[in-house]
This record gives sequence, structure tokens and C-alpha cells, in this order.
Amino acid sequence: MASTVGGMVAEGTDALRASGSDSARLDAELLLGHVLGVERTSLLAYPEALVGDGQASEYRTLLTRRAAGEPVAYIRGVKEFHGLAFAVDPRVLIPRPDTETLVDLALDAIRSRLSAAPRPSGTPPLRAWDVATGSGAIPVALAVTLRRLRYLEHVTFLMSDISRDALGVALENAVAHGVADRIEASQGDLFQLEPSPALPVDLVTANLPYIPSAIVPTLPVAASFEPALALDGGPDGLHLVRRLLDGLPGVLAPGGLALLEIGADQGESAPAEARTRLPGWSVAVHPDLAGRPRVLSATR
Repeated sequence: MASTVGGMVAEGTDALRASGSDSARLDAELLLGHVLGVERTSLLAYPEALVGDGQASEYRTLLTRRAAGEPVAYIRGVKEFHGLAFAVDPRVLIPRPDTETLVDLALDAIRSRLSAAPRPSGTPPLRAWDVATGSGAIPVALAVTLRRLRYLEHVTFLMSDISRDALGVALENAVAHGVADRIEASQGDLFQLEPSPALPVDLVTANLPYIPSAIVPTLPVAASFEPALALDGGPDGLHLVRRLLDGLPGVLAPGGLALLEIGADQGESAPAEARTRLPGWSVAVHPDLAGRPRVLSATR
């Protein structure tokens, strides 16, 4: 008997639920949609549609991979972030919805600065630097949105990462979204790049590893497929955050802004570090949509 979309979704949901997935139906729908080349809405609209034997076999193979813990984003090779589709694979951390809070804050800051006063011809563009860029989700999402708002000609971006492999993915995403001409890529450890970039910059963004080392092995199995380099933030999760804070005075222009994603349990410790290391700067913590501490801001 031929398989149907509805039957395949039900089969996948049961299999993934048995493996311990807390998003079994969503995962099953995403994987079947990937195999069939359709959106989830089509699956919901046409549950009686037939699924070929070859497609059913491929789908079951993907279900096995997911049941073993592999993230759906890596299986599909794509993750949605800030309304865009980003290529992802085990070279980079999978972008999380929480990071969209940082992107929105950066957009507000850029638009505010660009609209505050007329920009005479010849005014240099604002310069933004995304440190530890991973998939490039932050600078690409910013650039695409600014292009839609017709601000992109007034902003240039630098994205950097210690991992050359990660930069390769970031460049792929910049090219795929048509903003590579506004984004420079460079390899290096935080602010230490070769060659040295043009300084100062007006905006620094960063989603650094902020999970304490002892917690990393206890994360859900899906995290074991992601690069440890992108997760481990040292003994208390703030090792790289401290290093970046210490480097900000050397790269950020007067009046410039730094936005750093932090863990929900770092709403007091992270700003305390910032105030100690950046005396006289304006420091604040911004919540995500769930009301949890998510972004540390520091204004020079």
C-alpha cells in the first residue's frame, strides 16, 4: 500500500517521540518536507498526497539520524534565522532564535545613528564588526535588513572567526543573500586579526561561547554535533567575554556600541565584569522575548 504524507508524518512523529525528541512532530514534518522539496504548509494542506517508495526510504534514513541526536538543521543543511535561510553544517554553531534579540538591538542602533542627522556626501559609512561570526547569521541578517530599508550603502561590515572553516560557511551565506560586497571576512582570535582591520569601528557584535566548561558535556545530545569551540566559555562561561571587553577600548570609536549575547544566568555577572573593565562606559542588559537576560550592551 502506498504511503501518504499524513501517514509518513505520523510514523516519523512516533519514532522520534520514542527516541526522546521534545519536538517530534515538528522534526518529522521538517524532514519530510526536506525530502519532498515542499514547505510544511503543503504537508498540512495535503496529508493524503502519496509518497514514493524512494522518498519514504530516504525519509526513514533521516529519521534514524535525527533519532540518534543529530540536529535537524544539520540534516537539512539549513536553519531559519531572522526570516532568512542560512546554510549550516557541523563547521558552525546553529543560529538560535535568542540571538535575534541582538540583531534587533543592532538594527535599532544603526538606524538611530543614520537618521539622527543628514549625512553629507563623502561621509564615511558606519563600520560594524561581528566577532566570532560562525555562520555569519548576525552580519548577514543585518545587511539584508538594512538593504531592504535602503540604509546598506551607509554601512560596511567585518566578520571574523578563529575558525577558517566557519568563515567559509559565513562567506557562503553572505554570497547567497547578495550582501558579500558589503561584508569583509578575516580570520583571527577575537580582535587579533592578520592583517589588522581598519579602526576604529562604530559597532561590535558578538555571540561568544558562554556555556561553562563543566556544563558542556551535560547539554542535550544534539549539542554534541556542534563545534565545542563555539560552546565552551571557560570555567564560568565568561572567559571570552572578559577578553573581548578588555579589547573594546582599542577598537571601538567614541560613542560606539558593543552588543554581546550572554547566558540567561549571566544577567548580573556579565555587566559586573563590563563595569569593572570599562569604567565610565554605559552598561546595560537587555531581555529576550521570554524576559530573560540576553544581550549585554556597552556604550563608549
